[in-house]
Amino acid sequence: MRAHEAGALHGEIGSRGPAWLRTPADVNALVPELWPRNVRRAADGALTVAGLSVRDLAAEFGTPAYVLDEDDLRSRCRDYRDAFAGMDVYYAGKAFLCRAVVRMIAEEGMHLDVCSGGELATALAAGMEPARIGFHGNNKSIAELTRAVDAGVGRIIVDSVTEIDRLTALARERGVRPRVLVRVTVGVEAHTHEFIATAHEDQKFGFSLAGGAAAAAAFKILDEDVLELRGLHSHIGSQIFDTSGFEVSARRVLALQAQIRDARGVELPELDLGGGFGIAYTTQDAPSTPHELAKRLRKIVEGECEAERLAVPRLSIEPGRAIVGPAMFTLYDVGTVKDVDGIRTYVSVDGGMSDNIRTALYDASYSATLASRASAAEPMLARVVGKHCESGDIVVKDEFLPADVQPGDLVAVPGTGAYCRSMASNYNHVPRPPVVAVRDGQARLIVRRETEEDLLALDVG
Repeated sequence: MRAHEAGALHGEIGSRGPAWLRTPADVNALVPELWPRNVRRAADGALTVAGLSVRDLAAEFGTPAYVLDEDDLRSRCRDYRDAFAGMDVYYAGKAFLCRAVVRMIAEEGMHLDVCSGGELATALAAGMEPARIGFHGNNKSIAELTRAVDAGVGRIIVDSVTEIDRLTALARERGVRPRVLVRVTVGVEAHTHEFIATAHEDQKFGFSLAGGAAAAAAFKILDEDVLELRGLHSHIGSQIFDTSGFEVSARRVLALQAQIRDARGVELPELDLGGGFGIAYTTQDAPSTPHELAKRLRKIVEGECEAERLAVPRLSIEPGRAIVGPAMFTLYDVGTVKDVDGIRTYVSVDGGMSDNIRTALYDASYSATLASRASAAEPMLARVVGKHCESGDIVVKDEFLPADVQPGDLVAVPGTGAYCRSMASNYNHVPRPPVVAVRDGQARLIVRRETEEDLLALDVG
């Protein structure tokens, strides 16, 4: 991003940095809200996670590496499970999924949401109970639907008339009655980036509420009486802090519930309000706690049900980012440092847009810290960039780092658990980093680093 573009977004760029970014009193300080719960600074200034130094992790597993605080992830699962007691909490696997994480969330009593055949395969390979799996996706293939039906997936969120027809044919062929929810596009403009807002009319997901397609889909399923229509589903977007969007969504989707009741005499027993709950990437972000969210969502739904004279349906939500996002950070090695006089210093690390595309794709903001040592140097305005052949290969747009950052230092970027490994690529033929889980002073590899041999194994020309 050019300096004037960043300035337009965040304030004037100058020697003191963007208007929203203030020089920290102590450049070595950590903001607890941005880091996994078991991250500390040791006496020598190096970061530790669950008792292990990042220097030791880098020596054993290399860099870049995603480091997962397993206890942090598990505790966030419990926080959501406890706050939303009486509801079904589905971990949104698209945020980050591997067999180890499937087992973690299952052990903590979570359900699992998948949105592709590959995610479903990972869930089943890890031993997830199929009845606790929900299957999303706007273009599920016949093969994917067949696998889901044969596995006994607990619910399928249908997204098109074509999908309803495909699933109905499969159900008749196999003599089964899959449970489904209808995904409703409620026309809510969520306050988030346009690429991750999913409830406005002009996008690919779901059945339009305003145009009558959602009601028609529900009536079609009920009238054909092959699939078991359990309820309606709405998802308004991602990285959302304001619950007002959920209030509008709940009001509109429950009005549709009432319309279905009045037209067919059926009160649907379930309602899924989706996920998209925001996390703190910088000190500017102020996410709600799970208990605050649960209290507000319950109040919203109960009020709307009372207004529509509906029984309160069994609610479900789908947090993904809110659980895994803060539980992970990325560890990088500094390769070069370039000062652009009067503007900023570019700190180049050994990863970049291949392990975190979100800054380039969504203009996402991140934080960073010198992780391998403490420093008494004055803070400088830095931009953490990657090693790829793109000027937009930016990891952290603006951050204050010590002025003595040098090649060989380690830099850590928090909040990278969601969508970073999931969206990672092999751009410039760079192998994807490993995921290292740390717990009780022990580290284990849960996703290994790709190798050049892995890349060449796919090249059969």
